[in-house]
Amino acid sequence: MSTWLVTGGAGFIGGNFVLEAVAAGVRVINLDALTYAGNLDTLSSLQDNPDHVFVHGDIGDRALVERLLAEHRPDAVVNFAAESHVDRSIDGPAAFVQTNVVGTLALLEAVRDYWKGLEGGAKDAFRFLHVSTDEVYGTLGETGLFTETTPYAPNSPYSASKAASDHLVRAFHHTYGLPVLTTNCSNNYGPYHFPEKLIPLVIAKALAGEPLPVYGDGKQVRDWLFVSDHCEAIRTVLAKGRVGETYNVGGNAEKQNLEVVKTICALLDERRPREDGRPRESQIAFVADRPGHDRRYAIDASKLRDELGWVPKYTFERGIAETVDWYLANQPWVQRVLDGSYRLERIGVAA
Repeated sequence: MSTWLVTGGAGFIGGNFVLEAVAAGVRVINLDALTYAGNLDTLSSLQDNPDHVFVHGDIGDRALVERLLAEHRPDAVVNFAAESHVDRSIDGPAAFVQTNVVGTLALLEAVRDYWKGLEGGAKDAFRFLHVSTDEVYGTLGETGLFTETTPYAPNSPYSASKAASDHLVRAFHHTYGLPVLTTNCSNNYGPYHFPEKLIPLVIAKALAGEPLPVYGDGKQVRDWLFVSDHCEAIRTVLAKGRVGETYNVGGNAEKQNLEVVKTICALLDERRPREDGRPRESQIAFVADRPGHDRRYAIDASKLRDELGWVPKYTFERGIAETVDWYLANQPWVQRVLDGSYRLERIGVAA
């Protein structure tokens, strides 16, 4: 049985990744600081599973990371741990630098020393996979795609902190030989997404009969990637990726934000119509654009397709329908996030 140390495994993407990894027969040591975005409700199905060991802690706690590496002897480390919300980074950039830069450095140092102590096949097979974002590349015009060689041009404190972490990962490979892999993904969506992000926010507010805030003119374009496709891509890169390489992961689903919101409205109108019969598009409210809002992101994932054979399985139409259905069927999970009770009951937390 493979053992992976997964950091940030109680968050949105990390939580989905952990659920799928354990289901696939991997033993997961899950290290998460349980900031506001860490939600153990997501992992409740693993509460009594011996193949999931949850540890409450920070990637910046080098002594803790060293202890976990020595005790559990993982075959790989997958780093999801990050502060990740652009709006929050504008209001408070220091936390993003602390976690995404300083924390990643501490994690890399601990993993480097652990890897140096491995021998033979275990050392050859070990991998450190760093999960990053397409936002490090900046913004695109109406045409063009981000490739793995696109120059970095981050435009928010969040994306700047992720760019710095990417550079540290690269440096640890070139300086120390650490066998690293990096993935840069487009916008994820799907089950267990924290309700401050666009898609779950719109679902929650639409159901509550509240205004649906859309930044600016709503014509910002994102490439939408269903979270299960992303998790499969990460497992593919971990298994077959070339050491030291970066792989872009995209969903082949460019959509304007306004189009995404209108699609959600239409799906909810079909599944749970308003009592007054009015379309939920009537709840859309345009608000002032956020500072430095990137206009368009789009991923060229052909390297991942051509070298490793990965392509997304989900169309946006299928993925968004399944996402809306999941939120409708899991309102208790959503309500515990919205009322904050998910933070009051930390089930199965190890120190």
